[in-house]
Amino acid sequence: MRIKIFLLLMYLLSSSSILKSQEITPPDSIFGQAYNYINGMLNDDIPLSFKDAVFSTETAYYGRTLNLEALNEEYSLLLNLVENISNSNLITYTGKDAGAVTKYAAIFKVLTDTVLVPVNSTLVYEHTPYTYDFDDPLGQRDWSKMFICNLLETGKGNCHSLPYLYKILAEELNVPCNLAFAPNHIYIKLFSETTGWYNTELTSATFPIDAWLMASGYITIDAIRNGLYMDTLSNKQAVANCLIDLAHGYQHKYGKENPEFVIQCCNTALEYHPANINALLTKAEAQKFYIHSLMKAKNLKKPEQLFADQTIKDMYSEMESIYIELHKSGYRRMPEEMYSKWIDLLRTESKTYTNKKMKTI
Repeated sequence: MRIKIFLLLMYLLSSSSILKSQEITPPDSIFGQAYNYINGMLNDDIPLSFKDAVFSTETAYYGRTLNLEALNEEYSLLLNLVENISNSNLITYTGKDAGAVTKYAAIFKVLTDTVLVPVNSTLVYEHTPYTYDFDDPLGQRDWSKMFICNLLETGKGNCHSLPYLYKILAEELNVPCNLAFAPNHIYIKLFSETTGWYNTELTSATFPIDAWLMASGYITIDAIRNGLYMDTLSNKQAVANCLIDLAHGYQHKYGKENPEFVIQCCNTALEYHPANINALLTKAEAQKFYIHSLMKAKNLKKPEQLFADQTIKDMYSEMESIYIELHKSGYRRMPEEMYSKWIDLLRTESKTYTNKKMKTI
């Protein structure tokens, strides 16, 4: 594991001292390198690795090397805990797919429950669960709140970092794991022969049924039918979605005035996942902000007044088409306050929305 992360950061930073913080100049060059690295995975020029794609986006945002030693220690600890639990008698699942399902259950327990590990006859190590971070859960003020690095350091995460960590651990243990989208939200979808497809929600440590996802009122039948929400992402689509994380990191660090890099990230992600709601919205919003900023700078009241520039006219037309198609596909914008209420619904009504079949595991 240490060698893989070492090679990744060497690729990104070309640094002679990977454990020292270093500012990268020019300031946006590392974002281009991260894009090329992830794009290389998508083109099959570089081995596909969700973990490496995630850390390339986090490294680009920080603009310096990560603390590899601390990260590797935490990962080794988590993997050892998961493997010990999956090999114990704590999980009694006996289906033909027990090898995978016991690992799923062990990952879930390590991330959401206290685990006691005897060190010797008198000393016990306590690993506490990760908890939901109610402060800026969507990373609007501080984008690093979305990072696995921040999750491992603080013990607090959200619907971005927690499912990402789950998928990375599953990838390390060679068991399939699918991400899925809901409005402003990412969760885990898994399969077992006993339960069929089931949802894993790490922000509340539950296994919600699909009815909970639809209880928000912002997931329409059309949105499900058109693959915007509740569909499983392939491994390549999950890696492609990391380009959207990279684009958001770029915007948070350098502003939204220059949309070219963001649009490039979105276009590439959409090549591998045309229904990626995050890519479509990020692209349209970047175009909208740019056009509005030009109107403000030129003191114009209508976007049509910019259409002497064919590039701007084409951009506006594409932006408008994206919004129209999204609405036709069933997309409805979910306000942040509604998202908070939706998440609380699962906590307060967990008995109503929990998958009863999961008692068999």
